[in-house]
Formats: sequence, C-alpha cells, structure tokens
Amino acid sequence: MRIASFNVENLFSRARVMNLANWDEGKPILEQYTRVNKLIQKAVYTAADKIQILDALDKLGLKKKDDAKYAILRQNRGRLIKRPTSGPPVIVANGRANWIGWVELRTETVDEIATRMTARVIQDVNAEVLAVIEAEDRIGLVRFNDQLLKPLAADYGGIMLIDGNDERGIDVGMLVKPGFQIDSIASHVDDSDAAGDPIFSRDCPEFMIRDPAGNTFLLMINHLKSKGYGSASASNARRKAQAQRVREIYDQRRGEGLNLIAIAGDFNDTPASDPLSPLLANQSDLRDIFDHPSFVGDGRPGTYGNGTASGKFDYILLSPDLFSKVTSGGIFRKGVWGGINGTLFPHYPEMLSVTHAASDHAAVWAEVTL
Repeated sequence: MRIASFNVENLFSRARVMNLANWDEGKPILEQYTRVNKLIQKAVYTAADKIQILDALDKLGLKKKDDAKYAILRQNRGRLIKRPTSGPPVIVANGRANWIGWVELRTETVDEIATRMTARVIQDVNAEVLAVIEAEDRIGLVRFNDQLLKPLAADYGGIMLIDGNDERGIDVGMLVKPGFQIDSIASHVDDSDAAGDPIFSRDCPEFMIRDPAGNTFLLMINHLKSKGYGSASASNARRKAQAQRVREIYDQRRGEGLNLIAIAGDFNDTPASDPLSPLLANQSDLRDIFDHPSFVGDGRPGTYGNGTASGKFDYILLSPDLFSKVTSGGIFRKGVWGGINGTLFPHYPEMLSVTHAASDHAAVWAEVTL
C-alpha cells in the first residue's frame, strides 16, 4: 500500500490572489482580507473600527464598489458601507447585527496545463491512499477525478473532504483507490483555544482506512499555519499550538490502542523548528518517512520550491509500528518548476513556464505492508 501527500494547488479554480507569480504581491491582499473579515465580526463598530474597516476596504479596491480585482464585498441584507455621489464613502453599520454579508476572495480558473500536470503527478505517484492539501471542496475533487484521473486510468473510488476554517476555501481531504474504504471520519474543525478561537487553520480530520485485506490504519491530515502573512511570532505561535493539538490527538489514539497511525500534510516548517517540536521532539515517537533507511531521496532535502533544506514543509509521519512496516519511500518532483528557468531538476516536458507547474510542493510517498 502506498500512502502519499500532495499539495494540489491547481485543480479547476482558486482565489485569484493565490495565482500571482510573486508571493510579495499577494501577501498584502491576504493581510487586508483577513483584517477586514475580523473587524466586521465585531458586535459593535467603534469610530476607530469604522476607520480601519474603510481603510481595509480601500486597500482591497472595495471603497468605491463592491466588486474589485481580487475581492468582492457581499452586502446581502442591510448595508456595511454607503457611497454617496456627493461625498466620501462611509461605514453606516454600527455592528454585526446591522447587516448580513462578508468579504470574499475572487476566484478564477487555473491554467489548464497546470491542472493536467496535477493529474499526471497523481497518476505517476500511484498512491492507494492520497492525502491532498489546498483542495477547494469535495465536489471539485470528484469532478477532477472524473474528468482527469479516470481517463488516465488513475481514478479513485473514495473521495472525502470536510470544509475547514480557511476563508479562502483551501482545505485538506483524501482519495482512496477502489478496494480501499473509509471506515470512519472524525473532524477537529471546531477545536478551540482558551480564547475560543479555532485552533486549526483548516482542520485535522482523522480517517480510519481499511485495505482490501481488512487491515486498518488511522490517517490524520493537516495543513498548519503558513509563514505567508501575519507576524512571524504570531504565525509560529499558532503553528506550534496546532502541532501540539495534533500531538494530543495522536497520543489519545495511541492510548486507546491504535498503533498504526500516519500524520500527513503540509506543516509549513522545518523538522528542527520550535513550532514542530510537539511532533518531532519532546519525547514524540513519530518518525518522518525521510528518516527511514529505505527512503530514496534525490539529493534535495526540501519539498517546497527548489528543494532546499529551508523548504522541508511536507511530511508523512508514522507511528513506530507503522514505520516498521515501511518497505520504501520517496519524493516526486516532476510537477514542480525548479529555479527561474525550471532547470534545477527534471520536470514534465509539457511544463514550459512556472504557470504550468502542478504545484510548488513535491509529492511525498511511503510504501507500507500492513
């Protein structure tokens, strides 16, 4: 049985800001998007709040209209903002109860070649159990399977995704080949911290998987807080809190007698980092597939971008009993554009530019005999 984790950034559509070639262009847009959606959730808007809301809307291009290049203001009932012809725009709602609406990111269709290359990666990795990161929704995954994977004879019989907490609509899910089945699902989308805020940026779903022979194992999938926007200290603190909660769930399942557990996904940090210490240090018995004697690398220690050590973001962590059942493992990088000219490592010949890349994350896989 092959388990794999892959960041499927390019299915059919995604937030337009996420398609920008340079992250520095998208970062301020996402910061203002997060800022305004947090502000408008307040029960009462103070004069200072209204100034900040108007400023965030201005920076998103929404001060003069509800429809901008990267974002849309939905005012479904009541009004947040009025734009008189004879004066400047003004925030007229005095709190969350005065109007129904939100700010959402505009989506657009991704490059067709990139979508096809995503299918090629999944075909070539050929995992029976595939954890997917940055998928939009279950229906999108089903459509992707029907329209692109089935023609490649790489179709999956079980597809599941639970909507998480990311307002951009990038979630984690899984696909299993025919003969494998999902016996049960547990979601942690509502797990909260002491302040009552969600712990996970997306979710930490638990899937109990059964293979054709009747053997079962638990797969947990996560996409931890990115370094992309917000202060480094706040991002690191949240990522560590998420890793700690994953560790608590793992320890609980081990205490309940489950010995075959895999934790897969994009953890957005390096193995020796403090935020990942709950999973990879602090008396954790989890083992990274990269550390298995049978793992075959390609000379590049990272999984993101150019594959440098600072880009080791993607993981398959295994409990001791499952780690002992590994027969091989590896990294698949042909869907990634390496370097400015894409020449750092081999990629599919159809990829003629960075916009054609399946992902900026390599796929990671582990072969396990239950």
